[in-house]
Formats: sequence, C-alpha cells, structure tokens
Amino acid sequence: MNERTIETRKGIGCTVREAGSGPPLVFFHGAGGLQPEEPVLEGLAREFRVFAPEWPGYGEQESEEAIEDMLDFALHGWDVVDALGLDATPHLVGHSMGGMIAAEMACLNPGGLDRLVLVCPAGLWLDAHPIPDIFAMLPFELAEALFLDPQAGEKLLTQGLDFSDMAALQDFLVGNARRLGTAGKILFPIPNRQLAKRLYRLSAETLLVWGRQDRLIPPVYAERWQELLPASQLALVEAAGHMVPYEQPEAVREAIAKFLGA
Repeated sequence: MNERTIETRKGIGCTVREAGSGPPLVFFHGAGGLQPEEPVLEGLAREFRVFAPEWPGYGEQESEEAIEDMLDFALHGWDVVDALGLDATPHLVGHSMGGMIAAEMACLNPGGLDRLVLVCPAGLWLDAHPIPDIFAMLPFELAEALFLDPQAGEKLLTQGLDFSDMAALQDFLVGNARRLGTAGKILFPIPNRQLAKRLYRLSAETLLVWGRQDRLIPPVYAERWQELLPASQLALVEAAGHMVPYEQPEAVREAIAKFLGA
C-alpha cells in the first residue's frame, strides 16, 4: 500500500495508506494501530479503493493533543473522509476501537456512508461480562487477551523488535505510550461512552465480524449489538480471537467483500 499525508480542515496532518481501485472503503484501525502488513486491506484492495488513515497519536504527526474525547474522534474521522476527496459515498470499516468510532460516526452522519462493517467493535458494556482493562496488562497478558495464539500475537505486537537494541526498544516504548495515551481518552478506564444511546440513529446496513474465541470482547457482545441493530448481520469467524483480521485474514476479507457486494 502507498502512503501519503493529508490535512483536515482543522489543520491536523494525517498519514493515509491507500491501494486498489473501485468503490471507496475507509478503514479505521484499533488501539494497536496499523501493522506493517495489513492482509485484509491488501486483499480488499483487489475490489475497492482502500484508505487506511492513522489516528492522531499514531503517525509521525504529533497531533494527539487536538483530540480529547469521543466527539473529537468522530468529527476527526469525518474530516479525514472529507480531506480524502472521494468521488462516491464510502463504506466504513472499523476494528475494535476503530469500530467504536466508525459506529459513532455513522450515528452522527447517517447519510455520509454507504455500508458499515464493525470488526469486534468496542463501545458497549455489559455488567455481566466486563471487558478487561488493557491498560493494566503486561505484554504477555495482552497477547493472551487479544490472540487465540498468544505466541504469534506477541511477535505481531512487538513487530519483531530486537530487545537488545536499546535505541529500537526506546522508540517502541515511546510510540506505544503515545498510542495508548491517545486510545485511553475513549477506552480508559472502561470502553463505554454511552454509544448505545445513539445507535438508534445508525441507519446504514451493518455487518458485525467477530472472532469466536475473542477473550477481550467476547461474542456475547455481538448479541447485544444485534439487539440494538436488529437489521445487522453477523459473521462469526472460527479459530480467531480479538485480532481476527490478523489471525484469519482471508475469512474476514471474504465476509466483508460478500457483504459489500464485491
């Protein structure tokens, strides 16, 4: 995927990865950020013009101070879509935190998108099934919560970092602190910003994609999403946890492409 930098009407710089041709599809990443390889997006680029912007705090631009709360994230998302200069109404796809924001965007501006795909989204809360606090987890605990295969997950999270390289380790820790600091504005201490009260406004056709073995946001949350969005569809993906786009990329790509009519 190619990279370019755009600037929103608020003057916030944003790095965007893009590839492919066809109907526009904008992907919003989760708290872990975009990975060096994004197999689902690369696969979707065969049928769509895919755009993957980085949230403030995740790219090279030090713009995280411009985003303070959920409304800021949602409006920034629409500012990014506007700055992309698309020639058609886009599909929105969001993973985890990105799904939460994409759903909020769809509530604020129901006519601004075509279809919506939420991949194990955050945003709801069930007292009987509390979501673990990722900010209190050690690296190995985080991998166990996010991945069906924690060992493979830990390699992905550290991006093959050589822990004996102190300069690389310092860069990783600083970057990770920036990412989590930004994500914490809407996920800490619990990922509940009363989105459920606004979902009645969400009119876009919606697909929910969930890893059946998701230990962070278990599939019981998919049931709650479907209660609030009765017309939504659900694709449960086997042999995958919360990071289902990276554990079962072809199954996720296929479910999204089928739903979007590709």
